[in-house]
Amino acid sequence: MPGRDPGEPHRTATSLELLFDLCFVIAVAQASASLSTAVTDGHHLTGTLRFALVFFTIWWAWMNFTWFASAYDPDDVPYRLTVLVQITGSLILAAGVPRAFQEGDLRAITLGYVVLRTALAALWLRAARSDPGRRRTALRFATGVMVCQIGWVGLLFLPEAAQLPAIVGLIVAELSVPVWAQSAGMTPWHPHHIAERYELFTLIVLGESIAAAVAAVRGGFDRHHDAGALYLLAAGGLLMVFTMWWLYFARPAHALLATTHRAHRKRFTWAYGHYLIFASAAAEGAGLAAFAHLVARRSGAPPTAAGLAVTLPAAVFLITVWAIQVRPHRRSGVEQLAFPAVAVAVLAAAFSPAPALVAGLTAAALVAVVTVADRSERVRR
Repeated sequence: MPGRDPGEPHRTATSLELLFDLCFVIAVAQASASLSTAVTDGHHLTGTLRFALVFFTIWWAWMNFTWFASAYDPDDVPYRLTVLVQITGSLILAAGVPRAFQEGDLRAITLGYVVLRTALAALWLRAARSDPGRRRTALRFATGVMVCQIGWVGLLFLPEAAQLPAIVGLIVAELSVPVWAQSAGMTPWHPHHIAERYELFTLIVLGESIAAAVAAVRGGFDRHHDAGALYLLAAGGLLMVFTMWWLYFARPAHALLATTHRAHRKRFTWAYGHYLIFASAAAEGAGLAAFAHLVARRSGAPPTAAGLAVTLPAAVFLITVWAIQVRPHRRSGVEQLAFPAVAVAVLAAAFSPAPALVAGLTAAALVAVVTVADRSERVRR
C-alpha cells in the first residue's frame, strides 16, 4: 500500500468514500435530533456539552479516515473490508447517541468509536509495512490511535466526577496524535481530493439540517399551531441554510490547501477548524427543529434561549468560515470586516420575534457583499 501521488490529476472521491460519508450522516442526524430534543426540554447546557462530545467522536473518526484515504487508497479487498468495518463502527456509534444524550451512557458510543479507530490503526500498520519512507509516521499514527482507544475504554470505569476531566484530556491527546505523527514526515495527501471530501461532507450536513427543519415544521403544521410563526421559521431557516452554502463555497479551498501544502500550522488550522463548521451546520438544523416544536407546543413566543439555538450555530458557522476560508485569501477589507459584523448581527437576531427570518436576511446581505466584492475583483483583473 504505497502512498498515492499528491499531484495526481483528476483525483476525486470514490464510491466507497461516499458510502462512508452517507453512513456517517446517520450519526450526525442522531446527534442533531438529540440536541433538538434537549433544547426543546430546556436542557440547553447539558445538551450542548453532550452534543459537542458526541459530534467530536463523529467528526474525528471521519476526518482521520479522510486524510488517510487521501494518502493511501489501494482499493483492494483488504482495504475495502477494513473500511466496511469502520462503517459498521459508525453505525454502532449512531445507535448509541440517544442513550448518551438521555442517560449519559457512553458505552455504545465508545464501542463504535473503538471499532472505527482500531480498524484505522490496522490500516496505518499496513501503510508502515508498505511505505518504508514514511514508516515512522505511520507507526506513530497507529500507536497514538491505539493508546487513545485504551484511554476511552478506561474512561467507562472512572467515577462520574472524574469523567469530564478525563474526556478533556483524551480529546487533547486525540488532537495531538496527527501533529506528533506528521512531525516525523508528511503523508502524501492530495489538496484537491481533501477539499472535495470536506465540501461533500459540508453539503451532506447542510442537507441533514434542512431535512430536520422541514420535518419539524411539517409536524407543527399538522398540529395546526401558529401557522404564521411557522411560515416565518421555514422561510428564514431555508434562507439561512442557502446562505451558509453560498458563503462556504465562495472561496476555493483546494487553492488555499495547495498554496499551504508545506505549511503545517495552516493545514491543521483549516482541518481542525472544520469541526466548528460541521458541528454548527448540524446544530443549525437542531435549533430550527427545536424552535418549530416550541412554536407548536405553546401559544406565546418561544423563549430567547430557543432563538439562540437558531442564531448561535449560524454565527459560529460564519465566524469559522471567515477565519479559515476567507481571511487566508486576503480579499478586500470590506469583505473581511463584513463577516464578523454580520455574525454579531445574526447572533443578536435571537432577541427578535422571528429569529430565523431576521438571521437569514442578515446573512443574505453578507452574500450580497461577497458577490459584489468578487465581481469588483474580477473587473480589476
